[in-house]
Amino acid sequence: MEIKIDSLDHIREAAKEFVSAMGDHTVFAFYGKMGAGKTTFIKAVCECLGVEDVINSPTFAIVNEYRSGSGELIYHFDFYRIKKLEEVYDMGYEDYFYSGALCFIEWPELVEELLPGDAVKVGLEEDAEGARVVKCGLP
Repeated sequence: MEIKIDSLDHIREAAKEFVSAMGDHTVFAFYGKMGAGKTTFIKAVCECLGVEDVINSPTFAIVNEYRSGSGELIYHFDFYRIKKLEEVYDMGYEDYFYSGALCFIEWPELVEELLPGDAVKVGLEEDAEGARVVKCGLP
């Protein structure tokens, strides 16, 4: 699956397309360079799911917890500041990743070996025209 986002005006449509393709998957690992739009896209996806809380990157908290419009838990991780895997063990990552709740993970390459085998890898990159492109293994 590939979704092109020509401008921020189209991010909601892109997020709706992504949400409709998520199926039963719960863990999504977002890869992309700094500034690629990972947080912005995750925010749009959360809004599509009915989250009404303020959605921002959990850079310092490592994980933010939201509730969807239907009351389901959503966890948003940012592992950018992780220095050692022990920090992730100490936070009890298994309780999140294997909870059945949606998990959106930024900077998953820093915890790659801890990701569930069925985690969906989502790549965000900028194309030559400056549009953002979301690529993943969803149908």
